[in-house]
Amino acid sequence: MKKIIRFFLYHRVVTAILLIFIIAGGIYTAPFNWNTGFFPRNTVPVDAIPDIGDNQQIVSCEWMVQ
Repeated sequence: MKKIIRFFLYHRVVTAILLIFIIAGGIYTAPFNWNTGFFPRNTVPVDAIPDIGDNQQIVSCEWMVQ
């Protein structure tokens, strides 16, 4: 671990380039509606929070009133 930290401390250009690629990858896959214009987008779909309550069904029918 010390060697990795030392590598990134001494090679700041490599660290900056890697940081730019990580940020660009985050923008590329962000699920938000950002209008970047200059940068292509391939958003990751975000699903809704699942309902973990009891399963229910709604039945709609006509009721004959006398």
